Amino acid sequence: MSQKPIERLLGIMARLRDPERGCPWDRAQDFRSIVPHTIEEAYEVAEAAERDELVAMRDELGDLLFQVVFLARLAEERGAFDFDAVATAIADKLERRHPHVFGDVAFGSAAAQTAAWETQKADERADRGLDGALDGVPAALPALTRALKLGKRAARVGFDWPALAGAREKIDEEVGELDEALQRGDAADIEHEIGDVLTATANLARHAGVDPEQALRAANRRFEDRFREVEAAVARDERALGELTLDELERYWQQAKKALEQD
Repeated sequence: MSQKPIERLLGIMARLRDPERGCPWDRAQDFRSIVPHTIEEAYEVAEAAERDELVAMRDELGDLLFQVVFLARLAEERGAFDFDAVATAIADKLERRHPHVFGDVAFGSAAAQTAAWETQKADERADRGLDGALDGVPAALPALTRALKLGKRAARVGFDWPALAGAREKIDEEVGELDEALQRGDAADIEHEIGDVLTATANLARHAGVDPEQALRAANRRFEDRFREVEAAVARDERALGELTLDELERYWQQAKKALEQD
């Protein structure tokens, strides 16, 4: 009988970490050295998903799964847990958090289900000694994503604007404080106020139902696509970017925007 794919993958991982026959690079890794690769692979999955590139997504999901297998193998070698324990833990959690699917609980609405979900997650955090409203939001998250999650947590205990307009006005307030800091020319104050503007923007995104990290990734892609179009157009005109005036660059930029919008 042939091996199941996951069994084959676990076997490959064990071989890579074998003290005698394994790969020197894989044997040299530990939790801290692997985590940056795990984060990178997660972002590559996100990019493939946002671009709806299914073949790439399959490959990137495989890369991400390998990171999970690698971390589980490191834990197994230390006698902590193995991959089966990881799979069991998430399966147990999913069943526990979906009593309306795996049990006899009934929710009257999606809002009631969401409220119950959040209550259960709060209870699980409390069981781990994380009682504060903001406890358990990982510090290693991308800053915009963490700002979004911190805002959501604070909102659950009433620390929030009642409507989107308040979040929008907060941006104007923070931009005003940033303008004052820019006039003073104090680098530390400028950094502080830019951070406040970004936090306020993340809160506005939350009220608007937008993920700020995803919105910024999309904006980055638009900028990159437009800039590459500018480079191509300048090359077609047998010119160099460095020799163009700002007004000329702006004209190329606007032309690039129109060209890409028509595609």
